[in-house]
Parts: sequence; structure tokens; C-alpha cells
Amino acid sequence: MAEQLKVKRKKVWNKSRVCTLIANILIYTFVAVVSLSCVLPYIHVIAKSLSSESFVIAKKVFLLPKGFTMEAYVKVFHDNSFIVSFFVTVIMTVLFTLLGMVITLCAAYPLSRKELRGRRIINFFFIFTMYFAGGMIPDYILINKLGMLEKMSALVLPLAFSAYNLVIMKNSLESSIPDSLVESAVIDGANHYTILGKIIIPLSKPILATLTLFYAVGRWNTYSDAMFYIKQNVSLRPLQLKLYYLIVAATESIQGSVNDVNMSTITDPEILKAACIVFATIPIICVYPFVQKYFVQGTMIGAVKG
Repeated sequence: MAEQLKVKRKKVWNKSRVCTLIANILIYTFVAVVSLSCVLPYIHVIAKSLSSESFVIAKKVFLLPKGFTMEAYVKVFHDNSFIVSFFVTVIMTVLFTLLGMVITLCAAYPLSRKELRGRRIINFFFIFTMYFAGGMIPDYILINKLGMLEKMSALVLPLAFSAYNLVIMKNSLESSIPDSLVESAVIDGANHYTILGKIIIPLSKPILATLTLFYAVGRWNTYSDAMFYIKQNVSLRPLQLKLYYLIVAATESIQGSVNDVNMSTITDPEILKAACIVFATIPIICVYPFVQKYFVQGTMIGAVKG
């Protein structure tokens, strides 16, 4: 009898193990397919940027470069204004992200407190801007009236606040910061500035890191506003706008018309596009590993006892 029970338990354990193994295989396969779908296109772009023109035109470049050459990158860095645009973009992104996070945090904290009178009405006005906006022409007229055309302020101030990010941070503070922590701090005599600096910010590192990444990536990749507001001041052209003009110039060079830089030695714009994509995405890729650790960090563990 005892031997039969052991055999049954062994069979049940084996079935459970097989089901777990199959589930793990399916999960890992799905994750691998999704990961490859994100990584392989970027590897293809890198290979194209490092390949010679004849192989790219013949569409023989896939995951490994053929006819290895750095000519596209040499042409990109040969233009001194390109390096200037890179530093302009870095400064613009840092200022934009800092200002956006300060505004968002200062707006989300009071809106997350239940004792704030009229917070629902204020929250409604913020959300209202997510569905209705003035439009491109009124924005341009406003920037012109404020005297911000051809200035760095036109690239930092107008988009420095996001109502969507405000809603995310407000909901995060309401759900992750216990009222008992704030109430105990108030009993101890702490004011709202002390609570914000010593309780809210340390316990909100994951959401702060996430929104910081949202602001930085959004500002780094945007070039449409610079195209409208920066026309004559070439020294203030951000990196993405500079890359746009480089690609346009390379495309027009096929017909013998070069507007921005000399691309006579590269007749296929696909190579230049690939090199520009690689160079523009490397800084953001380098930032991800330092921010990712905050996404899953359990900062609330042990914050409230009892």
C-alpha cells in the first residue's frame, strides 16, 4: 500500500514538473521572439551603416556588415556643426527633463493630498488639456509674441510639462505613499517641503526614474518644434533636426543637388540614414541600464510597521 502511494505521488510530481517545464518553454520562447523582433532591426541598421555602398544597393546586407567601411560615420563627424548640434541636444534634454520633473512633482504632490480643497476641479483642468489643444498655428503665434523664436527657451519651455505624466505620478503617489507616513510626519512637526523632500521623493524613485526617462527620450527624439521655431540660428539646431537635414541633403545629392553638406562620395542615402540612426540612439541606450533598476525596486517594503 505504501509503495502504491509513493508511485502515485511520483506520477503526480512528474506531471506537475512536465507542465511547469512546458509553460517555462513557452514563456521563454515568447520573450525570445519579442526580444529578437526589437534587437534584430537595430542590428540590421548597424550592419548597413558599416557596409560598403555596392552591397547596400544590392540589398545583400542583413545582420553582418559586408565590405566593412566607416565612411558614413566619417562623413557624419566631418561636419563640425554636427558636434555642436549634439551638445545642444544634450543641454536641451537635461534642462527640459529637470524642469519637467520639478513642475510635475510640485503639481502631483498637492493633487495627491486629500486635504487640498478643489483638487478635483484643478485635476479636471489638467486632464482637459490632454484632449483639447490650441493647435500648431496658435502655438507658433504665442512663441513669436513671447520673443522666444530662435532661442533655446522655445525648445525647453513649451513642452516642459505633460499632463499625462502628471496623472501617472499623482496616481502613483496616491497608491504607493501611505497616509500614515504623512500623518506621522505632520505630528512630528514636518511641513510640506520637508515631507516632499524626505519622504515622498525617496519613496518614489521608481516613478521618478520612469518619468525622467519619458521626458528625456521624448525631448531627445523630437525635432518638429525645432523645425518650426529654429530657422536661421543654425547653432541651435538639435541633433535630430541636423540628422534630418543631413538625410535630405544625401537624398538630393543623388540628383546632384547638395544643400547642407558635401556627400558626393556617398550616393546612397540609406547608408547615411543607418549611421545617423545608430549615433542618435546610442546615448539613450546607454542611459537605460542605469534607470531600469528602479522600475522593479520595492521601495515601500518596511516603510510602514505593524
